[in-house]
Amino acid sequence: MTDYGHELAFGGFLTPSAGQPEQVVALAKLCEQAGLDLVTFQDHPYQPGFLDTWTLMSFVAAATSRVRLAGNVLNLPLRQPVVLARSVASLDLLTGGRVELGLGAGAFWEAIEAVGGRRLSPGQAVDALDEAIRVIREVWDAERRGMVRVEGEHYRVVGAKRGPAPAHPVGIWVGAYRPRMLRLVGRAADGWLPSLAYLSKGPAELPELNALIDEGAEAAGRDPRAVRRLLNVSGRFTRSSSGFLAGPPEQWVEELAALTLDHGVATFILGADDPTAIQLFAQEVAPAVRELVAAERVEPGSRARAAEEQREAVQAGGATALAVTPTPDPGVRLTDHRLWDESTRPAAPPAPAGHVYTPHAQAVGGHLVDVHDHLRQELAQVRDLLEQVKRGVVSAGAARAVLNQMTMRQNNWTLGAYCAAYCTVVTQHHGLEDNSIFPHLRRAEPGLGPVLDRLEAEHVVIHDVVEGVDRALVDLIRDPGDFTAVQQAVDVLTDTLLSHLSYEEREIVAPLARHGFYAGQV
Repeated sequence: MTDYGHELAFGGFLTPSAGQPEQVVALAKLCEQAGLDLVTFQDHPYQPGFLDTWTLMSFVAAATSRVRLAGNVLNLPLRQPVVLARSVASLDLLTGGRVELGLGAGAFWEAIEAVGGRRLSPGQAVDALDEAIRVIREVWDAERRGMVRVEGEHYRVVGAKRGPAPAHPVGIWVGAYRPRMLRLVGRAADGWLPSLAYLSKGPAELPELNALIDEGAEAAGRDPRAVRRLLNVSGRFTRSSSGFLAGPPEQWVEELAALTLDHGVATFILGADDPTAIQLFAQEVAPAVRELVAAERVEPGSRARAAEEQREAVQAGGATALAVTPTPDPGVRLTDHRLWDESTRPAAPPAPAGHVYTPHAQAVGGHLVDVHDHLRQELAQVRDLLEQVKRGVVSAGAARAVLNQMTMRQNNWTLGAYCAAYCTVVTQHHGLEDNSIFPHLRRAEPGLGPVLDRLEAEHVVIHDVVEGVDRALVDLIRDPGDFTAVQQAVDVLTDTLLSHLSYEEREIVAPLARHGFYAGQV
Protein backbone atom coordinates (compact mmCIF):
# COMPACT_ATOMS: atom_id res chain seq x y z
CA MET A 1 0.00 0.00 0.00
CA THR A 2 2.45 2.66 -1.24
CA ASP A 3 1.73 5.95 -2.95
CA TYR A 4 5.05 7.48 -3.97
CA GLY A 5 3.41 10.88 -4.43
CA HIS A 6 4.37 11.57 -8.04
CA GLU A 7 2.33 13.91 -10.20
CA LEU A 8 0.07 11.86 -12.45
CA ALA A 9 0.58 11.60 -16.20
CA PHE A 10 -1.37 9.84 -18.94
CA GLY A 11 -0.22 8.67 -22.34
CA GLY A 12 -0.89 6.59 -25.41
CA PHE A 13 0.90 3.47 -26.66
CA LEU A 14 0.46 3.32 -30.44
CA THR A 15 1.25 0.62 -32.99
CA PRO A 16 3.81 1.97 -35.50
CA SER A 17 2.23 0.23 -38.48
CA ALA A 18 4.14 0.71 -41.73
CA GLY A 19 1.00 -0.18 -43.67
CA GLN A 20 -0.79 2.98 -42.50
CA PRO A 21 1.90 5.50 -41.59
CA GLU A 22 -0.45 8.47 -41.82
CA GLN A 23 -2.83 6.80 -39.35
CA VAL A 24 -0.30 6.43 -36.54
CA VAL A 25 0.76 10.06 -36.97
CA ALA A 26 -2.88 11.15 -36.89
CA LEU A 27 -3.42 9.14 -33.69
CA ALA A 28 -0.35 10.74 -32.11
CA LYS A 29 -1.72 14.18 -32.95
CA LEU A 30 -5.09 13.13 -31.56
CA CYS A 31 -3.40 12.14 -28.29
CA GLU A 32 -2.05 15.66 -28.02
CA GLN A 33 -5.33 17.29 -29.00
CA ALA A 34 -7.25 15.17 -26.49
CA GLY A 35 -4.95 16.28 -23.67
CA LEU A 36 -2.66 13.31 -23.06
CA ASP A 37 0.82 14.04 -21.73
CA LEU A 38 2.77 11.37 -23.54
CA VAL A 39 2.83 9.38 -26.79
CA THR A 40 4.87 6.18 -26.98
CA PHE A 41 5.65 3.58 -29.64
CA GLN A 42 6.88 0.01 -29.41
CA ASP A 43 10.29 -0.67 -30.91
CA HIS A 44 10.99 -3.82 -32.93
CA PRO A 45 13.66 -2.94 -35.54
CA TYR A 46 13.56 -6.49 -36.93
CA GLN A 47 9.85 -6.19 -37.75
CA PRO A 48 9.36 -5.01 -41.38
CA GLY A 49 5.68 -4.37 -40.73
CA PHE A 50 6.55 -1.54 -38.34
CA LEU A 51 7.95 1.90 -38.96
CA ASP A 52 11.34 2.58 -37.41
CA THR A 53 10.48 3.93 -34.00
CA TRP A 54 13.15 6.60 -33.83
CA THR A 55 12.28 7.97 -37.27
CA LEU A 56 8.60 7.96 -36.33
CA MET A 57 9.27 9.78 -33.06
CA SER A 58 11.19 12.48 -34.92
CA PHE A 59 8.39 12.90 -37.46
CA VAL A 60 5.72 13.05 -34.75
CA ALA A 61 7.82 15.52 -32.78
CA ALA A 62 7.70 17.88 -35.76
CA ALA A 63 3.93 17.40 -36.11
CA THR A 64 3.15 18.17 -32.45
CA SER A 65 4.02 20.94 -30.03
CA ARG A 66 3.27 19.85 -26.47
CA VAL A 67 3.07 16.10 -25.98
CA ARG A 68 6.15 14.19 -24.78
CA LEU A 69 7.53 11.24 -26.75
CA ALA A 70 9.21 7.97 -25.85
CA GLY A 71 9.97 4.51 -27.15
CA ASN A 72 8.06 1.87 -25.23
CA VAL A 73 10.63 0.45 -24.92
CA LEU A 74 13.63 0.94 -27.23
CA ASN A 75 15.45 -2.25 -28.17
CA LEU A 76 18.92 -1.80 -26.66
CA PRO A 77 20.64 -4.74 -28.44
CA LEU A 78 20.00 -3.02 -31.78
CA ARG A 79 20.65 0.57 -30.67
CA GLN A 80 24.25 1.46 -29.79
CA PRO A 81 24.29 3.41 -26.48
CA VAL A 82 26.47 6.38 -27.52
CA VAL A 83 24.47 6.94 -30.70
CA LEU A 84 21.23 6.47 -28.77
CA ALA A 85 22.30 8.96 -26.11
CA ARG A 86 23.10 11.59 -28.72
CA SER A 87 19.91 10.86 -30.66
CA VAL A 88 17.80 11.34 -27.54
CA ALA A 89 19.63 14.52 -26.55
CA SER A 90 19.37 15.93 -30.07
CA LEU A 91 15.63 15.35 -30.35
CA ASP A 92 15.13 16.66 -26.82
CA LEU A 93 16.95 19.86 -27.78
CA LEU A 94 14.97 20.21 -31.02
CA THR A 95 11.64 19.74 -29.21
CA GLY A 96 12.41 21.92 -26.22
CA GLY A 97 12.52 19.04 -23.75
CA ARG A 98 9.79 16.65 -24.90
CA VAL A 99 11.67 13.34 -25.08
CA GLU A 100 12.02 10.54 -22.54
CA LEU A 101 14.00 7.31 -22.90
CA GLY A 102 12.14 4.05 -22.52
CA LEU A 103 14.71 1.27 -22.61
CA GLY A 104 14.57 -2.51 -22.69
CA ALA A 105 17.27 -5.16 -22.35
CA GLY A 106 15.96 -7.06 -25.37
CA ALA A 107 13.63 -9.91 -26.22
CA PHE A 108 12.87 -12.07 -29.27
CA TRP A 109 16.53 -12.99 -29.54
CA GLU A 110 16.18 -15.05 -32.70
CA ALA A 111 14.84 -12.00 -34.53
CA ILE A 112 17.57 -9.79 -33.06
CA GLU A 113 20.23 -12.27 -34.13
CA ALA A 114 18.70 -12.57 -37.60
CA VAL A 115 19.30 -8.87 -38.32
CA GLY A 116 22.85 -8.85 -37.01
CA GLY A 117 22.40 -8.36 -33.28
CA ARG A 118 24.14 -10.45 -30.68
CA ARG A 119 22.17 -13.05 -28.75
CA LEU A 120 22.56 -12.61 -24.99
CA SER A 121 21.59 -14.75 -22.04
CA PRO A 122 19.21 -13.18 -19.49
CA GLY A 123 22.12 -12.42 -17.17
CA GLN A 124 24.19 -10.91 -19.98
CA ALA A 125 21.25 -8.76 -21.07
CA VAL A 126 20.97 -7.26 -17.58
CA ASP A 127 24.71 -6.57 -17.50
CA ALA A 128 24.55 -4.94 -20.93
CA LEU A 129 21.65 -2.73 -19.86
CA ASP A 130 23.53 -1.67 -16.73
CA GLU A 131 26.57 -0.72 -18.82
CA ALA A 132 24.44 1.09 -21.41
CA ILE A 133 22.75 3.26 -18.79
CA ARG A 134 26.18 4.26 -17.49
CA VAL A 135 27.33 5.12 -21.03
CA ILE A 136 24.21 7.17 -21.76
CA ARG A 137 24.46 9.17 -18.55
CA GLU A 138 28.15 9.83 -19.14
CA VAL A 139 27.48 11.13 -22.67
CA TRP A 140 24.74 13.44 -21.36
CA ASP A 141 27.02 14.81 -18.62
CA ALA A 142 28.47 17.39 -20.99
CA GLU A 143 29.81 19.72 -18.30
CA ARG A 144 32.01 17.10 -16.72
CA ARG A 145 35.66 17.28 -17.67
CA GLY A 146 37.36 14.44 -19.46
CA MET A 147 36.23 11.86 -21.95
CA VAL A 148 33.62 9.14 -21.53
CA ARG A 149 35.20 5.97 -20.19
CA VAL A 150 33.09 2.89 -19.55
CA GLU A 151 35.00 -0.34 -19.93
CA GLY A 152 32.30 -2.97 -19.74
CA GLU A 153 32.01 -6.49 -21.01
CA HIS A 154 29.40 -5.54 -23.60
CA TYR A 155 30.04 -1.85 -24.21
CA ARG A 156 33.53 -0.45 -24.18
CA VAL A 157 33.64 3.31 -24.63
CA VAL A 158 37.10 4.76 -24.15
CA GLY A 159 37.77 8.38 -25.04
CA ALA A 160 34.41 9.40 -26.52
CA LYS A 161 33.60 13.09 -26.28
CA ARG A 162 30.70 14.14 -24.08
CA GLY A 163 27.50 15.80 -25.20
CA PRO A 164 25.26 17.15 -26.28
CA ALA A 165 23.35 17.48 -23.03
CA PRO A 166 19.58 17.16 -23.43
CA ALA A 167 17.31 20.15 -22.91
CA HIS A 168 15.86 18.70 -19.70
CA PRO A 169 16.69 15.81 -17.35
CA VAL A 170 15.54 12.97 -19.59
CA GLY A 171 14.01 10.10 -17.66
CA ILE A 172 15.39 6.62 -18.31
CA TRP A 173 12.41 4.29 -17.94
CA VAL A 174 13.22 0.59 -17.97
CA GLY A 175 10.91 -2.27 -18.85
CA ALA A 176 11.65 -4.97 -16.26
CA TYR A 177 9.96 -7.97 -14.64
CA ARG A 178 12.61 -10.16 -12.98
CA PRO A 179 14.33 -9.55 -9.63
CA ARG A 180 17.79 -8.62 -10.89
CA MET A 181 16.42 -6.21 -13.48
CA LEU A 182 14.06 -4.67 -10.93
CA ARG A 183 16.91 -4.05 -8.51
CA LEU A 184 18.81 -2.43 -11.39
CA VAL A 185 15.82 -0.14 -11.96
CA GLY A 186 15.97 0.92 -8.32
CA ARG A 187 19.71 1.48 -8.47
CA ALA A 188 20.16 3.21 -11.82
CA ALA A 189 16.90 4.16 -13.59
CA ASP A 190 14.42 7.01 -13.27
CA GLY A 191 11.32 4.97 -13.96
CA TRP A 192 9.88 1.47 -14.20
CA LEU A 193 7.77 0.77 -17.30
CA PRO A 194 6.12 -2.68 -17.34
CA SER A 195 2.95 -3.79 -19.13
CA LEU A 196 0.06 -4.90 -16.97
CA ALA A 197 -0.69 -7.69 -19.45
CA TYR A 198 2.70 -9.26 -18.70
CA LEU A 199 2.08 -9.48 -14.94
CA SER A 200 0.87 -13.02 -14.34
CA LYS A 201 -1.02 -12.04 -11.18
CA GLY A 202 -2.23 -8.71 -12.52
CA PRO A 203 -2.21 -5.74 -10.11
CA ALA A 204 -1.74 -8.14 -7.19
CA GLU A 205 1.86 -8.63 -8.32
CA LEU A 206 2.77 -4.95 -8.04
CA PRO A 207 3.64 -4.88 -4.31
CA GLU A 208 6.21 -7.65 -4.71
CA LEU A 209 7.82 -6.02 -7.75
CA ASN A 210 7.79 -2.56 -6.19
CA ALA A 211 9.54 -3.98 -3.13
CA LEU A 212 12.41 -5.24 -5.29
CA ILE A 213 12.80 -1.81 -6.89
CA ASP A 214 12.73 -0.14 -3.48
CA GLU A 215 15.33 -2.62 -2.25
CA GLY A 216 17.64 -1.78 -5.15
CA ALA A 217 17.19 1.95 -4.59
CA GLU A 218 17.90 1.78 -0.87
CA ALA A 219 20.97 -0.40 -1.41
CA ALA A 220 22.33 2.33 -3.72
CA GLY A 221 21.53 5.07 -1.23
CA ARG A 222 18.57 6.36 -3.24
CA ASP A 223 15.09 7.29 -2.10
CA PRO A 224 12.65 4.79 -3.69
CA ARG A 225 10.47 7.78 -4.56
CA ALA A 226 13.13 8.79 -7.09
CA VAL A 227 11.83 6.01 -9.34
CA ARG A 228 8.59 6.83 -11.15
CA ARG A 229 6.25 3.87 -11.58
CA LEU A 230 4.66 3.75 -15.05
CA LEU A 231 2.28 1.14 -16.42
CA ASN A 232 1.09 0.16 -19.88
CA VAL A 233 -2.60 -0.68 -19.59
CA SER A 234 -5.25 -1.90 -21.98
CA GLY A 235 -8.92 -2.68 -21.71
CA ARG A 236 -12.36 -1.95 -23.12
CA PHE A 237 -14.85 0.83 -22.58
CA THR A 238 -18.27 -0.78 -22.24
CA ARG A 239 -21.59 0.12 -20.64
CA SER A 240 -21.36 -2.61 -18.01
CA SER A 241 -18.44 -4.16 -16.17
CA SER A 242 -16.95 -7.41 -17.42
CA GLY A 243 -13.61 -7.38 -15.61
CA PHE A 244 -10.65 -5.21 -14.65
CA LEU A 245 -10.48 -2.14 -16.95
CA ALA A 246 -13.43 -3.51 -18.89
CA GLY A 247 -16.40 -1.30 -18.20
CA PRO A 248 -17.63 2.30 -18.19
CA PRO A 249 -15.22 5.22 -17.67
CA GLU A 250 -16.14 5.61 -13.99
CA GLN A 251 -14.96 2.03 -13.38
CA TRP A 252 -11.64 2.85 -15.04
CA VAL A 253 -11.33 5.90 -12.80
CA GLU A 254 -11.77 3.87 -9.63
CA GLU A 255 -9.39 1.12 -10.71
CA LEU A 256 -6.62 3.41 -11.96
CA ALA A 257 -6.86 5.63 -8.88
CA ALA A 258 -6.46 2.52 -6.74
CA LEU A 259 -3.30 1.60 -8.67
CA THR A 260 -1.88 5.02 -7.78
CA LEU A 261 -2.94 5.16 -4.15
CA ASP A 262 -2.23 1.51 -3.33
CA HIS A 263 0.70 0.69 -5.62
CA GLY A 264 2.30 3.99 -6.55
CA VAL A 265 1.63 3.95 -10.30
CA ALA A 266 1.88 7.56 -11.48
CA THR A 267 1.87 7.25 -15.28
CA PHE A 268 -0.79 5.29 -17.14
CA ILE A 269 -0.17 4.57 -20.83
CA LEU A 270 -3.13 3.25 -22.80
CA GLY A 271 -2.38 0.66 -25.46
CA ALA A 272 -5.02 1.47 -28.07
CA ASP A 273 -5.26 2.54 -31.70
CA ASP A 274 -8.97 3.39 -31.41
CA PRO A 275 -9.62 7.17 -31.54
CA THR A 276 -12.73 6.89 -29.38
CA ALA A 277 -10.90 4.94 -26.66
CA ILE A 278 -8.07 7.47 -26.70
CA GLN A 279 -10.49 10.37 -26.29
CA LEU A 280 -12.45 8.68 -23.51
CA PHE A 281 -9.20 7.89 -21.69
CA ALA A 282 -7.88 11.44 -22.10
CA GLN A 283 -11.02 13.45 -21.51
CA GLU A 284 -13.12 11.42 -19.09
CA VAL A 285 -10.79 9.04 -17.27
CA ALA A 286 -7.59 11.05 -16.81
CA PRO A 287 -9.12 14.24 -15.29
CA ALA A 288 -11.29 12.22 -12.92
CA VAL A 289 -8.37 10.05 -11.78
CA ARG A 290 -6.33 13.17 -11.08
CA GLU A 291 -9.18 14.67 -9.08
CA LEU A 292 -9.82 11.50 -7.10
CA VAL A 293 -6.14 10.96 -6.27
CA ALA A 294 -5.64 14.61 -5.31
CA ALA A 295 -8.63 14.49 -2.97
CA GLU A 296 -7.47 11.26 -1.34
CA ARG A 297 -3.95 12.61 -0.84
CA VAL A 298 -5.35 15.68 0.91
CA GLU A 299 -8.04 13.85 2.87
CA PRO A 300 -7.53 10.08 3.19
CA GLY A 301 -10.84 8.23 3.12
CA SER A 302 -12.51 10.60 0.66
CA ARG A 303 -12.30 7.94 -2.06
CA ALA A 304 -14.48 5.53 -0.10
CA ARG A 305 -17.02 8.23 0.72
CA ALA A 306 -17.21 9.35 -2.91
CA ALA A 307 -17.73 5.77 -4.06
CA GLU A 308 -20.61 5.34 -1.62
CA GLU A 309 -22.24 8.59 -2.77
CA GLN A 310 -21.96 7.47 -6.38
CA ARG A 311 -23.54 4.11 -5.61
CA GLU A 312 -26.46 5.84 -3.94
CA ALA A 313 -26.88 8.19 -6.91
CA VAL A 314 -26.89 5.33 -9.40
CA GLN A 315 -29.44 3.43 -7.32
CA ALA A 316 -31.66 6.51 -7.52
CA GLY A 317 -31.77 6.20 -11.32
CA GLY A 318 -28.91 8.42 -12.44
CA ALA A 319 -25.44 7.73 -13.79
CA THR A 320 -22.10 9.17 -12.75
CA ALA A 321 -20.66 8.84 -16.25
CA LEU A 322 -21.97 10.54 -19.34
CA ALA A 323 -23.15 7.90 -21.80
CA VAL A 324 -22.98 10.32 -24.73
CA THR A 325 -19.81 9.76 -26.77
CA PRO A 326 -18.47 12.82 -28.61
CA THR A 327 -17.63 12.18 -32.24
CA PRO A 328 -13.84 11.88 -32.52
CA ASP A 329 -11.84 14.05 -34.86
CA PRO A 330 -11.09 11.99 -37.99
CA GLY A 331 -7.45 12.91 -37.48
CA VAL A 332 -6.68 13.12 -41.21
CA ARG A 333 -6.55 16.46 -43.01
CA LEU A 334 -7.24 16.93 -46.72
CA THR A 335 -5.09 20.05 -47.05
CA ASP A 336 -2.03 21.64 -45.48
CA HIS A 337 -4.00 24.85 -44.92
CA ARG A 338 -4.28 25.46 -41.15
CA LEU A 339 -6.51 28.27 -39.92
CA TRP A 340 -5.84 27.67 -36.23
CA ASP A 341 -3.46 25.84 -33.94
CA GLU A 342 -5.37 22.90 -32.48
CA SER A 343 -2.73 22.35 -29.80
CA THR A 344 -3.65 25.69 -28.17
CA ARG A 345 -7.30 24.82 -27.66
CA PRO A 346 -8.23 25.10 -23.99
CA ALA A 347 -9.98 22.25 -22.23
CA ALA A 348 -13.12 22.40 -20.12
CA PRO A 349 -12.74 21.84 -16.38
CA PRO A 350 -13.62 18.32 -15.21
CA ALA A 351 -17.13 17.56 -14.03
CA PRO A 352 -17.75 17.90 -10.30
CA ALA A 353 -16.89 14.67 -8.51
CA GLY A 354 -19.91 12.42 -8.14
CA HIS A 355 -22.16 14.46 -10.43
CA VAL A 356 -25.19 12.43 -11.51
CA TYR A 357 -26.56 12.63 -15.05
CA THR A 358 -30.26 11.83 -15.25
CA PRO A 359 -31.63 10.18 -18.42
CA HIS A 360 -33.07 13.57 -19.42
CA ALA A 361 -29.68 15.25 -18.94
CA GLN A 362 -28.02 12.55 -21.04
CA ALA A 363 -30.49 13.26 -23.84
CA VAL A 364 -29.83 17.00 -23.65
CA GLY A 365 -26.09 16.46 -24.04
CA GLY A 366 -26.70 14.06 -26.91
CA HIS A 367 -28.76 16.66 -28.76
CA LEU A 368 -25.63 18.62 -29.67
CA VAL A 369 -24.14 15.49 -31.24
CA ASP A 370 -27.38 14.98 -33.19
CA VAL A 371 -27.25 18.54 -34.55
CA HIS A 372 -23.60 18.15 -35.48
CA ASP A 373 -24.27 14.82 -37.18
CA HIS A 374 -26.81 16.57 -39.39
CA LEU A 375 -24.17 19.13 -40.35
CA ARG A 376 -21.67 16.36 -41.07
CA GLN A 377 -24.19 14.64 -43.35
CA GLU A 378 -24.85 17.89 -45.17
CA LEU A 379 -21.13 18.44 -45.66
CA ALA A 380 -20.77 14.93 -47.09
CA GLN A 381 -23.57 15.68 -49.54
CA VAL A 382 -21.87 18.91 -50.62
CA ARG A 383 -18.67 16.99 -51.32
CA ASP A 384 -20.59 14.34 -53.24
CA LEU A 385 -22.36 16.98 -55.30
CA LEU A 386 -19.04 18.61 -56.14
CA GLU A 387 -17.83 15.26 -57.48
CA GLN A 388 -20.98 14.98 -59.60
CA VAL A 389 -20.39 18.42 -61.05
CA LYS A 390 -16.78 17.53 -61.84
CA ARG A 391 -18.02 14.42 -63.65
CA GLY A 392 -20.66 16.40 -65.53
CA VAL A 393 -23.58 14.60 -63.88
CA VAL A 394 -26.80 16.58 -63.54
CA SER A 395 -28.16 17.02 -60.01
CA ALA A 396 -30.45 14.45 -58.36
CA GLY A 397 -33.36 13.36 -60.53
CA ALA A 398 -31.90 14.53 -63.80
CA ALA A 399 -30.27 12.49 -66.52
CA ARG A 400 -26.65 12.53 -67.52
CA ALA A 401 -25.86 15.15 -70.11
CA VAL A 402 -22.87 15.88 -72.22
CA LEU A 403 -20.75 18.57 -70.71
CA ASN A 404 -20.82 21.86 -72.49
CA GLN A 405 -20.52 25.40 -71.42
CA MET A 406 -24.19 25.92 -70.56
CA THR A 407 -24.64 22.58 -68.83
CA MET A 408 -21.55 23.16 -66.76
CA ARG A 409 -22.90 26.53 -65.71
CA GLN A 410 -26.22 24.97 -64.70
CA ASN A 411 -24.45 22.32 -62.65
CA ASN A 412 -22.36 25.02 -61.03
CA TRP A 413 -25.46 26.99 -60.05
CA THR A 414 -26.97 23.83 -58.61
CA LEU A 415 -23.86 23.35 -56.52
CA GLY A 416 -23.90 26.99 -55.53
CA ALA A 417 -27.51 26.85 -54.38
CA TYR A 418 -26.83 23.76 -52.30
CA CYS A 419 -23.76 25.31 -50.70
CA ALA A 420 -25.75 28.42 -49.93
CA ALA A 421 -28.40 26.36 -48.13
CA TYR A 422 -25.80 24.35 -46.23
CA CYS A 423 -23.82 27.42 -45.23
CA THR A 424 -26.98 29.07 -43.95
CA VAL A 425 -27.58 26.11 -41.65
CA VAL A 426 -24.03 26.36 -40.35
CA THR A 427 -24.30 30.11 -39.82
CA GLN A 428 -27.63 29.86 -38.01
CA HIS A 429 -26.31 27.06 -35.80
CA HIS A 430 -23.27 29.06 -34.79
CA GLY A 431 -25.31 32.22 -34.30
CA LEU A 432 -27.61 30.38 -31.91
CA GLU A 433 -24.63 29.15 -29.91
CA ASP A 434 -22.94 32.55 -29.75
CA ASN A 435 -26.06 34.55 -28.90
CA SER A 436 -27.97 32.22 -26.58
CA ILE A 437 -26.37 28.96 -25.48
CA PHE A 438 -22.86 30.20 -24.75
CA PRO A 439 -23.92 33.12 -22.51
CA HIS A 440 -26.06 30.67 -20.52
CA LEU A 441 -23.12 28.28 -20.09
CA ARG A 442 -20.84 31.17 -19.05
CA ARG A 443 -23.24 32.07 -16.27
CA ALA A 444 -23.78 28.46 -15.20
CA GLU A 445 -20.10 27.44 -15.25
CA PRO A 446 -17.60 30.35 -15.37
CA GLY A 447 -14.68 27.95 -15.75
CA LEU A 448 -15.86 27.27 -19.31
CA GLY A 449 -14.95 30.82 -20.34
CA PRO A 450 -11.69 30.04 -22.19
CA VAL A 451 -13.33 27.18 -24.11
CA LEU A 452 -16.32 29.30 -25.11
CA ASP A 453 -14.03 32.15 -26.18
CA ARG A 454 -12.14 29.75 -28.42
CA LEU A 455 -15.31 28.26 -29.90
CA GLU A 456 -16.66 31.72 -30.72
CA ALA A 457 -13.36 32.64 -32.39
CA GLU A 458 -13.52 29.46 -34.47
CA HIS A 459 -17.08 30.31 -35.52
CA VAL A 460 -15.75 33.52 -37.08
CA VAL A 461 -13.08 31.54 -38.93
CA ILE A 462 -15.66 29.05 -40.22
CA HIS A 463 -17.81 31.93 -41.50
CA ASP A 464 -14.82 33.18 -43.50
CA VAL A 465 -14.19 29.67 -44.84
CA VAL A 466 -17.80 29.43 -45.99
CA GLU A 467 -17.41 32.77 -47.76
CA GLY A 468 -14.32 31.34 -49.43
CA VAL A 469 -16.40 28.47 -50.83
CA ASP A 470 -18.88 30.96 -52.26
CA ARG A 471 -16.09 32.97 -53.90
CA ALA A 472 -14.60 29.81 -55.39
CA LEU A 473 -17.99 28.89 -56.86
CA VAL A 474 -18.28 32.28 -58.53
CA ASP A 475 -14.80 31.82 -60.00
CA LEU A 476 -15.80 28.36 -61.24
CA ILE A 477 -18.78 29.82 -63.07
CA ARG A 478 -16.46 32.27 -64.78
CA ASP A 479 -13.89 29.58 -65.58
CA PRO A 480 -15.81 26.26 -65.80
CA GLY A 481 -12.83 24.12 -66.68
CA ASP A 482 -10.79 24.66 -63.51
CA PHE A 483 -12.01 22.94 -60.33
CA THR A 484 -8.81 23.52 -58.34
CA ALA A 485 -10.00 26.49 -56.30
CA VAL A 486 -13.44 25.12 -55.42
CA GLN A 487 -11.98 21.73 -54.48
CA GLN A 488 -9.43 23.45 -52.23
CA ALA A 489 -12.16 25.59 -50.67
CA VAL A 490 -14.42 22.61 -49.95
CA ASP A 491 -11.47 20.62 -48.56
CA VAL A 492 -10.56 23.48 -46.22
CA LEU A 493 -14.19 23.68 -45.12
CA THR A 494 -14.16 19.93 -44.45
CA ASP A 495 -10.95 20.05 -42.41
CA THR A 496 -12.03 23.10 -40.47
CA LEU A 497 -15.60 22.16 -39.73
CA LEU A 498 -15.00 18.52 -38.76
CA SER A 499 -12.18 19.56 -36.45
CA HIS A 500 -14.34 22.25 -34.86
CA LEU A 501 -17.41 20.06 -34.37
CA SER A 502 -15.36 17.35 -32.65
CA TYR A 503 -13.67 19.88 -30.37
CA GLU A 504 -17.00 21.50 -29.48
CA GLU A 505 -18.58 18.16 -28.61
CA ARG A 506 -15.57 17.08 -26.60
CA GLU A 507 -15.66 20.18 -24.43
CA ILE A 508 -19.32 21.15 -24.00
CA VAL A 509 -21.47 18.01 -24.34
CA ALA A 510 -20.97 17.29 -20.64
CA PRO A 511 -21.59 20.92 -19.53
CA LEU A 512 -24.77 20.94 -21.63
CA ALA A 513 -25.88 17.75 -19.89
CA ARG A 514 -25.28 19.47 -16.54
CA HIS A 515 -26.79 22.87 -17.33
CA GLY A 516 -28.93 22.47 -20.46
CA PHE A 517 -29.14 24.69 -23.52
CA TYR A 518 -31.03 27.25 -21.44
CA ALA A 519 -31.75 27.90 -17.78
CA GLY A 520 -34.15 25.39 -16.27
CA GLN A 521 -33.87 22.78 -19.03
CA VAL A 522 -31.98 20.32 -16.79
